[in-house]
Amino acid sequence: MLCHIYRSNRKFDTYLYLVDKDDFSVISADLLRIFGQPEFSFSFDLTADRRLAKEDTSEVLDNLVSQGYHLQLRDDLLVEQILALKALN
Repeated sequence: MLCHIYRSNRKFDTYLYLVDKDDFSVISADLLRIFGQPEFSFSFDLTADRRLAKEDTSEVLDNLVSQGYHLQLRDDLLVEQILALKALN
């Protein structure tokens, strides 16, 4: 599956994976407000056997299929912050 990666201009080390390039209609207004203006980073073909540095590949693929996007948060966020952001999904 081809996916497109955008970095947050507000949140360091926070990324959105999208199925459809530049289609932010699948992202809630609240999440986009927190994420900030998405900055395109790169595109790549994500397959089940591809290993990702910071994310579980199967979870990313599941989110892309079910939601049309995946949110990657930075590692040093508090658990409460991660849960609050994921609740926006």
